[in-house]
Amino acid sequence: MSRHAQRIALSDEVKQQIQARASAPSTPQGQALRLRIILRAAEGKTNEQISQELDVCVPAVRKWRGRFAQAGLESLRDKPRSGKPPKYDHAFRQRVLAALEETPPAGQSTWDGPSLAAHLQVSDDAVWRLLRREGICLQRQRSWCISTDPAFAAKAADIVGLYLHPPLNALVLSVDEKPSIQALERRTGYVQTSSGKIVRGFKSTYKRHGTLNLFAALEVATGQVHSRTTAQKRREDFRAFMDAVLAELPPGQEIHVILDNLNTHKKNEEWLAKYEGRVHFHFTPTSASWLNLVEVFFCLLGRKALRGADLKNTEELRLLIEQFIKKHNETAKPFVWRKRDVKGSQLRNTVVNLCK
Repeated sequence: MSRHAQRIALSDEVKQQIQARASAPSTPQGQALRLRIILRAAEGKTNEQISQELDVCVPAVRKWRGRFAQAGLESLRDKPRSGKPPKYDHAFRQRVLAALEETPPAGQSTWDGPSLAAHLQVSDDAVWRLLRREGICLQRQRSWCISTDPAFAAKAADIVGLYLHPPLNALVLSVDEKPSIQALERRTGYVQTSSGKIVRGFKSTYKRHGTLNLFAALEVATGQVHSRTTAQKRREDFRAFMDAVLAELPPGQEIHVILDNLNTHKKNEEWLAKYEGRVHFHFTPTSASWLNLVEVFFCLLGRKALRGADLKNTEELRLLIEQFIKKHNETAKPFVWRKRDVKGSQLRNTVVNLCK
């Protein structure tokens, strides 16, 4: 053994631990090399022999044998290094957040990355890195709707109660219209962008071939949808649709219908009198049609069927809608209704407060 080599003795337990760490994929390459040096040193090999086997210089072998003999396994880890002082530190973060509270440049309604970078006289990349780290999306937007209905609590509780605990042996229907669905003729397909990504593309020009109105009634308990397409959405069309839905349901079954405040849904006392004691209307609060669960189905219809459709007439549109609803009903299941609570006071929150 070399005159300067440190003698190393390992217990079976420590040896197994070192072997496991040296062969683990997650162990950094440099640290794995040091562990292999210690394993060969424990076998009684000299520094020169280890140097030749592992293709590493003799001073490095001597260095790590000495450290291990003095402090054990922990000595094989890299020591903390000061590194280059950060250029974009906490002060830079505060500058960016503070700038977002200032008035945007003339001619702009909001800040964007390049204008923010120009204002702070830093690189675009530095601004984008910080915004991503803070989770700030300058161009992404979310909308909200706050009901001002004075009876909001009572109306909302009535509808949510129907969702969670409907009356015994009664059926709850969520009913609404999707008006003016356009039959658009427009070529679509897949295109490759200049960056090499493959995306859904569509021709910028299109032809309009008329519109249809869709009435839909969602059975809250099952997710099944009753539907009818019409050329208009008059009160008479709404009543005819409801007559058709009730004809499909068991006679005598109590029906609770959730509706928004569209004028088509109002002033139907004469029609309701025909089903006195069987059909009950429940109206959502003003500016709170999101309480109506059928809106979820309309979102699915728009995203999966209507968006990107290439239609040459309203008959093709009607057939597309009917096919989608038929397919939906084959595997229908109840929707789980969720709604995020948004308070108007959030508008007064600043970027700095949100990032604390």
